[in-house]
Amino acid sequence: MAPTAPTDSGPTSGLPAARLPLALRTSVGLAVIGVSASVCGATVVSIVLVLSGAPATAGQPGLVLGIAAGGYVILSAAAGTAWAVWLQRRAVHWLVVRRAPTVAEAHHALRLPADFARATGALWLIACVLLGGLAGLLVPGWRALDFGLAIALGGIATTAIGFLVSERVVRPVHAAMLHIVPPGSAGSATVRTRLVLTWLVASGLPLLAVLLVLALPRVNSAEPTVSLIFLAGIGLVVGAFATVVFARSVTAPLRGMRTALDLVARGRTDVRVSVEDSSEIGLLQRSVNDMVTGLREQERLRDLFGRHVGTDVAAEALEHGAQLAGDVRQATALFVDVVDSTALAYRIPPEEFVAKLNRFFAAVVDAVGAHGGLVNKFQGDAALCIFGAPNPLPDAETAALAAAREIRDAVRRTGELDLGIGVASGRVFAGRLGARERLEYTVIGDAVNEAARLTEKAKQVRGRILASDAVVSACTAQERADWEPYRSLRLRGRDERTQTWTARPATMAPHAQLETPPRPA
Repeated sequence: MAPTAPTDSGPTSGLPAARLPLALRTSVGLAVIGVSASVCGATVVSIVLVLSGAPATAGQPGLVLGIAAGGYVILSAAAGTAWAVWLQRRAVHWLVVRRAPTVAEAHHALRLPADFARATGALWLIACVLLGGLAGLLVPGWRALDFGLAIALGGIATTAIGFLVSERVVRPVHAAMLHIVPPGSAGSATVRTRLVLTWLVASGLPLLAVLLVLALPRVNSAEPTVSLIFLAGIGLVVGAFATVVFARSVTAPLRGMRTALDLVARGRTDVRVSVEDSSEIGLLQRSVNDMVTGLREQERLRDLFGRHVGTDVAAEALEHGAQLAGDVRQATALFVDVVDSTALAYRIPPEEFVAKLNRFFAAVVDAVGAHGGLVNKFQGDAALCIFGAPNPLPDAETAALAAAREIRDAVRRTGELDLGIGVASGRVFAGRLGARERLEYTVIGDAVNEAARLTEKAKQVRGRILASDAVVSACTAQERADWEPYRSLRLRGRDERTQTWTARPATMAPHAQLETPPRPA
């Protein structure tokens, strides 16, 4: 049983498509099992009686018993077949009329092997009473007891084997029913029941047959070696058959679950095992599917969480839990804002404006992610990006400056929006802020404010980027070569003037040297 892709788990999702062939296969299978079980049981009885020497000592009455037993076998085979068909019709009639089964029909289908075994056992019990009673009238008492014990032995073997084999036949029907009622429902077979029946067929009945043959008076006066060897051979064959049936009923679903779990261990969460066993194995199959569903939901939430706050923030939150915590560290802030977004939103439809913003933010996310930064938040038509938090980033200044140039060039290529970018560096608080019921990962500090103020000034600069002297001084010489000093500016809210740098126009194509946009009226 190989794992499959996940499917809907509704009440009709597990119903088979080929309903009529399944109904016919189930009916014919149970009928064949009923006839075969009766014939095999009669054969077991005959062998035990022959090996015990019963026919030789029964005389003429033994012939009468043999004819009566043969007639009963024929009648019981017909009755058993009719009974099996009736049981099957009651359990899977919904397959023929092409509708969803009711809960009662689902329970009938799960009890089908047990009901079939009860029907078989009832027929053999009747045979034991009738033929045993007839033997008591025709032959001596000890010989009548032999006939009764042999019939009981055959009935037990037939009932046990019929139950084990019928479970294999109706398993496709069980797989459909287990979408209606859960595994382990009342009437469902358990692994212990199967194991006990397997032991009974493989060991218990052969040993009982040996004891029966040894206990009969006819054998006590003859050499029992041949009879015992023959019984041992029958026990080996029947026991091997029952063991194989039981082993397949256990190992097949276990292989499917192992394959599914191996795929899950390799990161796959799109697998599902077929729940087709009504015992504890079915409960285990269902638990595997529930586990995979939980992992899939957890992965989906992790993905959504990461998309909202960033994968690094999501990983840190999952590792440390939801708590108001953070630390102070050296980081570089990059703030990017669209020029005259209010006027643009007034001129074009809102859906077109949002589409432009999404393409703009996509360029921001790609450039910042490529250089190891974090897009901390989107603020309307602006974005705050952090380099060096929540995870330390070697040479965060160089990464931020390179990302700023890439964002500017990517937005310029689309020709849809104009922007300003500010880059500043310093010690900031990076952590979760808010209340226990509602947290947000954020970065607070003078560097963030400075980057936002530089962005306002950058909108009037030809290169559209302004970086503080602290950032450019800390970057690599290769990156610094693409920057040139701009001016010392007095930023809003700051007493001291800030020495700034801007990207060299040479880093841009000649047609890309943007001019200061006209101020809206």
